[in-house]
Amino acid sequence: MKKIIVVGFVVSLLAGSAVLRAQSTPQKEHAWLKQLAGEWEYDAELTFEPGKPPIKCNGVESVRTIGEFWIISESKGVLGGTPITGITTIGYDAQKKKYIGTWIDSVNSHLLHLEGTTDAAGKSLTLQTEGPNPAAGGKLTKFKDEIEIKSKDHKIHTSFMQAEDGKWNPFMKADYRRKK
Repeated sequence: MKKIIVVGFVVSLLAGSAVLRAQSTPQKEHAWLKQLAGEWEYDAELTFEPGKPPIKCNGVESVRTIGEFWIISESKGVLGGTPITGITTIGYDAQKKKYIGTWIDSVNSHLLHLEGTTDAAGKSLTLQTEGPNPAAGGKLTKFKDEIEIKSKDHKIHTSFMQAEDGKWNPFMKADYRRKK
């Protein structure tokens, strides 16, 4: 009887391992994320209110891979005299056929859940989320981030906020250069 139980347990482990391997095969979408890995410097402009001059910000970003499936990014900069740190995770969910991730930062208590796709040419990744809008008293607002790959050493990150009329208004544009 013990032998049957042990054999059944081993067969279950092997079957579970095969299923896990099948679900854990890196896709081309996972490989796409690897181009974001590295050390970056950025200059950004943020416009929180129409008609007001943009706020300039600069900083650094360190992006590393987590195995074959994820990247984790840590950005550090100064915005309007306030130091800010942001952490982003991005992976690809093969079942959903979408990129997924999270964003947290040092000046906000809200965890943002990101979801999106790349364009047909594979030159940009667009991630959408919903979160509190500080300019609207914390009202939940839809946001969209586009990361456009210009070259292996240059990327542009543009953030948009959806207005009540449905229009996407850009409020942040950051120019990233890979550190040499």
